[in-house]
Amino acid sequence: MTPAARTQAAIDLLDAVTAAARDEGAAADTLIARYFAQRRYAGSKDRRAVRELVYLAIRSLGERPANGRTAMLALAAADPDLAATFDGSVHGPAPIGRGEAKAATGILPRWLAERLTASGLDDAEQAALVGRAPLDVRVAAAPAPDIPGAEPIAGLPQALRLPAGTDLAPYGAQVEPQDAGSQAVTLAAQAAPGMTILDLCAGAGGKTLALAAMMDERGRIIASDTDRGRLSRLPPRASRAGVSIVETLLLDPNREAEALVDIAADVVLVDAPCSGTGTWRRNPEARWRLTPARLDRLVGVQARLLDLAAMHVRPGGALVHIVCSLLDAEGMEQVDTFLDRHPGWIAEPLALPLGRPHGAGVRLTPAHDGSDGFFVARLRAPC
Repeated sequence: MTPAARTQAAIDLLDAVTAAARDEGAAADTLIARYFAQRRYAGSKDRRAVRELVYLAIRSLGERPANGRTAMLALAAADPDLAATFDGSVHGPAPIGRGEAKAATGILPRWLAERLTASGLDDAEQAALVGRAPLDVRVAAAPAPDIPGAEPIAGLPQALRLPAGTDLAPYGAQVEPQDAGSQAVTLAAQAAPGMTILDLCAGAGGKTLALAAMMDERGRIIASDTDRGRLSRLPPRASRAGVSIVETLLLDPNREAEALVDIAADVVLVDAPCSGTGTWRRNPEARWRLTPARLDRLVGVQARLLDLAAMHVRPGGALVHIVCSLLDAEGMEQVDTFLDRHPGWIAEPLALPLGRPHGAGVRLTPAHDGSDGFFVARLRAPC
């Protein structure tokens, strides 16, 4: 592919990404994979160059652009070499017109920047939210594999940070991809052998499997979710990891209580649906999907799930609230309003290997902890 053809490919992909962000469609990674699956002629260098252009545009533009061309024009305004690829060649983009519109640069929509500032994140911490994420894994089977370039992560004995692009296929079930922050907040469950734990929003089960390892395969974990597709990925993962104490339970949306009626757990973990502001390094186009109305809906869902979870914590047991968000509405304020609604419940102090105290819980940020961003709180039920 010529440089101009690479630019046009990036424009085509950004057209798809912006449309998907508007219509709640597939993630950028998925769209890129589909695009090149249909274009086998593109070599590895071409694919890498186009992918880098697409993600540079996504990371550079906080507001969703009108289309892929306006996104690439914003980059070209600061890069003469890129601007030169708008040459009107057969496979390249049309020349840049006089006064042609381009997307405004800036890493965050104004309303989100204001919310994050109000939640205590300064400009440097906000900028770090759209940096590049490391490749972290959890060692899921002993002995730990010898992976070239792997580095331990302090306080997380099962965690390794690997060089970008490391191929995990040769290590099979020995490692599970899992961000260091995700591993750290799971420790708030204080899982131990013999416990009964309800993982209320288990998804594909990353935290579920970490809990099973903490329990040394003794006890019971009920992994539930309303998303059939995500939950269906958990049993094969558990089987590969040699985990046998996990039961999956598919829930009907808004009828979850009917399926959970007989469950009283030592710990209920709520890894709640959230804005994902803490995972923008991995999914930067998620900034283009979030709106104030969607955030309000998510806050409402989280409150409902916390109330549901509280019904299934045994007396004296614990509820762990986790969101991969740095917005106080989903973290600190969500916990405060839960405690107002549930007299007798208390927030317990947490000592985790990553993060800093924030309100009644602990917050992890990419700038401070080098991990994805999270808020976690451990709430104790009255006896």
